[in-house]
Amino acid sequence: MRSRRVSGRRCSSFPAQAAAACVLLFAAAMPARSQPAFAHKPNLCEQSVRHVARSCKEEAESDYLLALANCDNLSDEGARGTCRDDAAAELKDAIDSCGEQEDARDDVCDRLGGGPYDPVIDPKNFVDEIDNPYFPVVPGTTFVYEGPTADGLEHEEFAVTHDTRTILGVACVVVHDRVFIAGELVEDTHDYFAQDQAGNVWYFGENSAEVEDGLVVSLEGSWLGGVDGAKPGIVMEATNRVGDFYRQEFALANAEDLAEVVGLHETVTVPYGTFHDCLKTRETTPLDVEDISFKFYCPGIGEVKTQDVPPGDEQLELIDIVTD
Repeated sequence: MRSRRVSGRRCSSFPAQAAAACVLLFAAAMPARSQPAFAHKPNLCEQSVRHVARSCKEEAESDYLLALANCDNLSDEGARGTCRDDAAAELKDAIDSCGEQEDARDDVCDRLGGGPYDPVIDPKNFVDEIDNPYFPVVPGTTFVYEGPTADGLEHEEFAVTHDTRTILGVACVVVHDRVFIAGELVEDTHDYFAQDQAGNVWYFGENSAEVEDGLVVSLEGSWLGGVDGAKPGIVMEATNRVGDFYRQEFALANAEDLAEVVGLHETVTVPYGTFHDCLKTRETTPLDVEDISFKFYCPGIGEVKTQDVPPGDEQLELIDIVTD
């Protein structure tokens, strides 16, 4: 985790509330990273990173000030002090997280280049069916996955509906994806996919609801191409090569999944069967640098396994495919 220094001392070396002030001073005083004087063409990717980082820090500072205001309304002096310490600790964690996200996005720019992310979406370039062998999306098909978690058995149903939704002029197939933990619904999502003429499968957005005790408690992670700067990404390439690295979704500070092709000829055994010549990807997100997983896609089937990193953590495996 990053250390923040002011006048040669680490912010973490101060008491909690003083450390919070230190972090605020650091954030206010820190100049934006600039391009070298000899650079003739602006690096719009890195410029975007700087702006998102500033937004992240200002949001953390705003949350801290609001928390302090709530602390001010506690009658007990000891409770006020504890409340302020907790708020200061949360601020430090949030600022550190902003820094980690900034570094991760910089790494993405290093790999994808300095241009803007602005894919051309021409409705005429898309077809009606999604038949990419590694990601077939056939209406009436439900993929069923299961795997153990610390909170109980995870059960996922990825159901391809007969519905479509037009996004950016493209008719997208609607997939209803539901996740259950120990029999309780915890996530209820509608995903939107379309395939271009070359065979790439694009991800146009998702309406994702987090559920607790039958009630929707959050829509975090929801996004739609063309709304608030969000843009579609590629969830599966038409032609895969080891080392390919691409954005699967693009909604800054909300949905930023990335994938890298790391294997083309994997053999995978899951409850549904054994498959050969499977594609292996490594999927990450700057929003949580510790959220890393390997996914396996097999020809003629689609996704058969998700393995969290490091190995031994939670995994989901295909147990059945049901058709209407």
